[in-house]
Amino acid sequence: MLSPDAPLVLLQHGGLDNLSGKTGLAMLRYRQGPIVAVIDPAHAGADLQALTGIARAVPVVADMAAALAYGPAVAAVGLAPSGGRLPLEMRADVVAALQAGLCLASGLHSRLAVDPEFAAIPLAPGQWIWDLRHEPADLEVATARCAALPCRRWLAVGSDMAVGKMSACLELQRAAQRAGLDARFVGTGQAGILISGQGVALDAVRVDYAAGAVEAAVLAAAQGAGADAWVLVEGQGSLAHPGSRPLPLMRGSQPTDLLLVHRAGQSHVRTRPGAAAVAIPPLPELIAACEALAALGRPDGLRPRVRAIALNTALLDGGEAAREAEQIAAITGLPVIDPVRQGGDQLLQALFEAPIAG
Repeated sequence: MLSPDAPLVLLQHGGLDNLSGKTGLAMLRYRQGPIVAVIDPAHAGADLQALTGIARAVPVVADMAAALAYGPAVAAVGLAPSGGRLPLEMRADVVAALQAGLCLASGLHSRLAVDPEFAAIPLAPGQWIWDLRHEPADLEVATARCAALPCRRWLAVGSDMAVGKMSACLELQRAAQRAGLDARFVGTGQAGILISGQGVALDAVRVDYAAGAVEAAVLAAAQGAGADAWVLVEGQGSLAHPGSRPLPLMRGSQPTDLLLVHRAGQSHVRTRPGAAAVAIPPLPELIAACEALAALGRPDGLRPRVRAIALNTALLDGGEAAREAEQIAAITGLPVIDPVRQGGDQLLQALFEAPIAG
């Protein structure tokens, strides 16, 4: 739906300096196609790199009228607000975008295509509204078809939600492509899908069909891939989190290998305020659980292993990050690398040195 070369304007109202804007911030960091402007009235005129730390030169403007001067073709909602509803302060710019002939891409739970105000605006030929967070049509129950694929399939598994599984996969894909490797990414959340232009929004799929939806997305991404290709599947949630469902990803993708993603220093999963505290088990125990579950429900007899740990050290300084990585490597016996801080090349090298799944 979203072509990789379409010039985007990001609707980032109030989200350039906090986690509510994580979708747009991820697009700024990882989308390879053009982002011509960012709309955030609170930071209009600011230097994007100074504000976000993202090395990308994009003007920050106050509204859609100002953004149109930069020639966008698509407006993408960059916020992930609580409840997944379109913020009221964004509506006027969405209307302006549609009236100007721009396409609209959104990963919110609220469906913008059926919103009465937006639906009343006639769309020009070729203009579309893409509500990506919906269940794909013609879903089937998974049947382990991905096990027959010749390519290597890496599934990111986390110690918690929102620890950097997508970022680890995308950093790894960048490094692999620089090295001349055929590396493909399967997005399973709104940011990953908006960045890659395809995938499946796992949290919009009924549980009976969730593994089948992942299976279909991986098969589509792996079409024509040979034995030397890598398919990197964005993980969701964690086995340690009481409110997530990572098992459909294991069943649907039939991974050959696992990549554990963990936030340095985090001891408990993050749940809503007032909920009971849930501890993250010692990483060797979590690794064993992930490997045991990934070995079930597959026809090929493979026992996928965690080959490395992608460590999110964003909250630590350089010395603290190095010490934490050394400690985790000592207790797990695995390479421990922060692919965002250190770049994906070191992680790629560690995974290249890992044995072929068996």
